[in-house]
Amino acid sequence: MRAVVQRVASASVEVDGRIVSEIGPGLLVLVGIHDSDTESDADYICRKVLNMRLFTNESTGKGWDQNVMQRNYGVLLVSQFTLYGILKGNKPDFHVAMPPQTAKPFYESIVDKFRKAYKPDAVKDGVFGAMMKVSLVNDGPVTMQLDSSQPSKNTTGVAEES
Repeated sequence: MRAVVQRVASASVEVDGRIVSEIGPGLLVLVGIHDSDTESDADYICRKVLNMRLFTNESTGKGWDQNVMQRNYGVLLVSQFTLYGILKGNKPDFHVAMPPQTAKPFYESIVDKFRKAYKPDAVKDGVFGAMMKVSLVNDGPVTMQLDSSQPSKNTTGVAEES
């Protein structure tokens, strides 16, 4: 599983001209699901995203000290199968992304994990499979990429060292 995490001042998702989700300060998380992802991948991504210390502690002034939960900020999850796209020539190929019929319930379980691990009303999401317009005001900018590292998913076929 792959997550691109952006610290934002605000973010929203629009579908068919209507805003379906929005947050103020917090994290916008683009989520790509690999065909071989399991619950352990989802657990890892959820735990790491919610505990990433990407925020300044306002009382001490110390940077990179607090996570999204400590700040009571929002989390906006957006499914994005293109995170597992690879180029064949100039054309994108998405064969390693989980197919939509299995990815949709898996993604919904990821959203549930985030809501159970944090606060249900603080976790928002886009519309799976829809053409979405994602707007954000990046704060920093701060952008982190996170992979649930499993050597079997290395697209080069070379085993990764831990």
